[in-house]
Amino acid sequence: MFDFRQFFLSLVSFVLLQHGDFIAPPQHLAHVNKSVVVVGAGSAGLAMLRALVDLQDEPDTNLDIVLYEQRRDVGGIWLPDAQPVHPPILPETPLYPLLHTNTPVPTMTYPSFPFPPGTPLFPSHEYVEKYHQDYALRYNLLPYIVLNHTVLSASWIGTPEEGRWDVLVADQDGHETQRSFDHLVVANGHNHYPHTPIFPGQDEWLRHGSGAAGRRREILHSIFYREPQRHKDRTVVVVGSGASGRDTASQVVLYARKVYHSVRSLKDPASGPVEVKPEIAYFTPDAIVFVDGSQAYDVDCVILGTGYDLRIPFLEASGEIAVKPKSTERDRGLTTNLRYLFPLHQHIFSLSASYPTNALAFIGLPILVANCPADFAQSIYVAQIIANGSLLGSREELLEEVDASEDDLRSRGYDPYYVGHRMVEGSTFDYQDHLIDSLKDQGAIPNDGMKFVEAWRREVPGFQRLKRGWKRVEDLGWQRQWLSGVETEAEWADMMKRLDEWQKDWETREGLVFPEETIVF
Repeated sequence: MFDFRQFFLSLVSFVLLQHGDFIAPPQHLAHVNKSVVVVGAGSAGLAMLRALVDLQDEPDTNLDIVLYEQRRDVGGIWLPDAQPVHPPILPETPLYPLLHTNTPVPTMTYPSFPFPPGTPLFPSHEYVEKYHQDYALRYNLLPYIVLNHTVLSASWIGTPEEGRWDVLVADQDGHETQRSFDHLVVANGHNHYPHTPIFPGQDEWLRHGSGAAGRRREILHSIFYREPQRHKDRTVVVVGSGASGRDTASQVVLYARKVYHSVRSLKDPASGPVEVKPEIAYFTPDAIVFVDGSQAYDVDCVILGTGYDLRIPFLEASGEIAVKPKSTERDRGLTTNLRYLFPLHQHIFSLSASYPTNALAFIGLPILVANCPADFAQSIYVAQIIANGSLLGSREELLEEVDASEDDLRSRGYDPYYVGHRMVEGSTFDYQDHLIDSLKDQGAIPNDGMKFVEAWRREVPGFQRLKRGWKRVEDLGWQRQWLSGVETEAEWADMMKRLDEWQKDWETREGLVFPEETIVF
């Protein structure tokens, strides 16, 4: 069947490629006073693009906008790989075929843009991919997006007060072009570069022998995990208690001979007959030894659900970001210690001394958030400050704010250079409201007397039985009844509340007690 949407995307990208200086839609070129480049068309990039396009309607605001996306379509990590890859080549996404959301989809939405009626409460990844594509179409974002273009480097040419970003881009055939922009927004995600710990003795363990069916022993990061059937009749150690570690252990255990789950702490256990172990201490030629002294023999594969390093290669290539693993030392530039990018105002604006404080922004760095709403709050903030840099205080004042924020984290027992951009203690909602309220307080946007975060979103973390409740709905085949008539955000919120209460009543009647579920935003 002819795919008109893909044809349209390809046509737009082709036209933009053939006319390198003709990137923004023509109706916006006559009175351009600022140029902005966005990198990445996942949830963060689409949110940023929407906020910038909305800003076009403001009086005396004219922007030349382009978004570069290295992949074939929008959607970020929710867009599957075009073809399988194998180590050491990194896949474009950590997405695996059996992936379902681990948070209820109403909480994952851009404000006022719910998922279509009939969407399961915890759907497979295809629903989320389609959601992002629908969002780009609904808000007419596609004309600004140049697909199959990779940003190779971005260099600031100028002074701390004024200048431009020279951005070097390559298309899928390797042809390079360069353009200059006033503002750069980085929105390309942070699940690309695996964090791979090295354990004592692992090399000798890998060399020492073969695993099940004569296959060589292996240690792989979860970014390469795709099919649990690959581990049939094997003994597997899965490391990490995050979503990828739990999912991998829960899926592999259905096929493997034995699965160990090595974790620091485990609030949400993996499902199935998984044996929980503490952290790995070291390897011997024949075994894996854990910190409690216990050992696992005959292990065929170790899967590392150990997260990702915070890297932005196109800014590292030009020297705009220094890579200093585990560093806690701030200098005049921007540094990543692989967990934390600093110094940034509100996890967004670079406070490097090389350029103006609104010249370089990052969308989507916060962790332990529902991405779409948090990305959109950040994007509104960035769009307004790009249009009016005076909304920010001086660099010195902003650095003092960063110091105060880091000191506050330390006073609560957190190392800011280790927790990085995590929204600790459920602070994501207050963070989003603070960004928008600060714009209202300065008159940048109208003060409607409303909070950015809707009340129903704040209620959802208190619903502790949604996953179990929806699983029972699926087991009973009652999905259609529960989803009937659910279209608006208010209707989704009501359904979740009813589901939580329904499950609570059943568990009480049956005398069932479960560990507390964790819904992290």
